[in-house]
Amino acid sequence: MKFLGTAAAYIAIAITAATSALGRQSQSSESSQSFSAQLLAAPAGVALLVLVGLIVAGVGVAFIVRGITRAFTKHLSLPGGTTKRGIVAFGIAGYIAKGIAVTVTGILFVVAAVTHDPETAGGLDGGLRALAGLPYGAIILWTVGLGLVLYGLFCFARARYARM
Repeated sequence: MKFLGTAAAYIAIAITAATSALGRQSQSSESSQSFSAQLLAAPAGVALLVLVGLIVAGVGVAFIVRGITRAFTKHLSLPGGTTKRGIVAFGIAGYIAKGIAVTVTGILFVVAAVTHDPETAGGLDGGLRALAGLPYGAIILWTVGLGLVLYGLFCFARARYARM
């Protein structure tokens, strides 16, 4: 049941990516900005926001590594053949996409701390928007969005094949 909820959450994140790609804004950016502003106003707030950003970026890197090394498969009892290859492919693409989005979000928190600009930290929505601003950003954003959709599908498979 936990994995079904996770699948639904990542499909929602994929929808956020699509919303950003279409130029609309979600509420996650506003809540991240207010969180950043509150941290920056606190004593040692800059250091705390840098720490939060580094932790978030570290989690993102861990997701990328988990996707590349296929470490997620040790928690699954996968069937053979094409089904296994498909699930593993969805997992690899999904973990890497999720890692990229989370890492960019962490970096934005660090940038917000260093520049003392809480509006720079935009949460996942802001991270996706930052990706869109890069050269070939729309292609990158659509690729990450597709990866997040694949991760959501992988979560459905993980719910079915999780090793108990």
